[in-house]
Amino acid sequence: MKQTILVATTNPGKVKELAEMLADAAKRIQWVSLGDFPEATEVVEDGATFAQNARKKALGYAEQTGLWTLADDSGLAIDALDGAPGVRSARFAADEAASTDRKAIDRANYEKVLRLMDAVPDARRTARFVCHVALAQPGNILLEAAGCIDGVIGREPKGENGFGYDPVFYIPSLGKTAAELDSRTKNRISHRGRAIALLKPRLYDLLT
Repeated sequence: MKQTILVATTNPGKVKELAEMLADAAKRIQWVSLGDFPEATEVVEDGATFAQNARKKALGYAEQTGLWTLADDSGLAIDALDGAPGVRSARFAADEAASTDRKAIDRANYEKVLRLMDAVPDARRTARFVCHVALAQPGNILLEAAGCIDGVIGREPKGENGFGYDPVFYIPSLGKTAAELDSRTKNRISHRGRAIALLKPRLYDLLT
């Protein structure tokens, strides 16, 4: 029998990535998302750290649905902006987005970053993507892991294969932005990919 796991997001990009990263467990996991639970009350992400938000979301949605819940809090930390947008990454430009459409929100977010970074010289454009993941059952955190990847903020968006800040996050060792990477490469080296890689063997132990 498959274990049903709720992915605590309405972002289809995240659901797709997680399913791909854990594809070899497809016979043991039935994935559902918050889109399958329109009655669920939103868990407010008011933690000061990515870890706090991931734990709060995992526990909050597990309590509401009774399901094992996998939540992550991920974001962009830019050195020249004192770590911003940080835990506010998903809503950094909330007041500037043209609509509630996810792509429009993503565009508003990275365009705000580009404006704030316009006068910052190349040597000071360092940044990193950070991800903390937590798996919970009602009342209890089962597993946690974290991952990050270093890069720099580009001068203009490039690439179509991604979401969030991927088009402006340039990875010097690969000579590409995160949005220019194919899905297989991105899933392997991304902050979320690295966190899931650490979580994966322990998740499989739980499933067996």
